[in-house]
Amino acid sequence: MATKLNPYLSFRDTATEAMDFYQSVLGGELTRSTFGESHMDVEPAEADKVMHSQLETPGGLTLMAADTPAGMDYNPGTNVAVSLSGEDETELRGWFEGLSAGGTVTVPMERAPWGDTFGMFTDKFGISWMVNAVGSQNA
Repeated sequence: MATKLNPYLSFRDTATEAMDFYQSVLGGELTRSTFGESHMDVEPAEADKVMHSQLETPGGLTLMAADTPAGMDYNPGTNVAVSLSGEDETELRGWFEGLSAGGTVTVPMERAPWGDTFGMFTDKFGISWMVNAVGSQNA
């Protein structure tokens, strides 16, 4: 799998509705997992909220989204992040280190509950990034 660059949308309690809508318009295969299914540490009332959803369209578009837990900032208008995902952990770690230079790392690149290596940062220009190495064995 080649590394992909795609948008990641954040919602407050409407990720399911939004992604179902996008699928109805764009077509494709939609997958989704909740915070509860992923064994994430959230308030019990948020266990059924979307931790991650991904729409893959027949034309090759990828759109990802999640609900923002109540304990995290959510600001409509700034609720989009750029996501880099792929299998080459070395390449992705290099991009994480390079792009986060001068910015703020919010989640270091480490083993995630879903089994991949994952990290988040805001770059020096204020852009939010997520980096996910699929199926990584290293943390």
